[in-house]
Amino acid sequence: MNFSLDQMNETSKGTMMEVLGIEYLIVEQGYIKAKMPVDERTRQPFGILHGGASVALAETIGSVGSAVLMADKNVDVRGVGISANHVKAVKSGWVFGEARTIHVGKKTHIWDIQIKDGKGDLVSTARLTNFILLK
Repeated sequence: MNFSLDQMNETSKGTMMEVLGIEYLIVEQGYIKAKMPVDERTRQPFGILHGGASVALAETIGSVGSAVLMADKNVDVRGVGISANHVKAVKSGWVFGEARTIHVGKKTHIWDIQIKDGKGDLVSTARLTNFILLK
């Protein structure tokens, strides 16, 4: 099933993704890339990217990735576990999240998500598990 970037970005209207400024860049089977600004919406009080904003970006793209994989099925996708490590502080600019599948089963999907700064340096890494539930 094909999803246009315009359609994917339209689904963010009125959601946390819109508030955080997340924009999808690539949407493919098993791979999602998006960007998020590092600004007053996503920084913590010490002036650097909030770890929670990074986790929100990671869960967003991993969950959307499972939804894309299962688009022609009568299922719901639910994130059930995420762990993240933050390895570099970012003060401004953009971060780019890339989610890739590492397991696609009948009932679970596991995603590896890397978040990098504009120079390509690793900022955060996350692992997301999604349940695939029959409607």
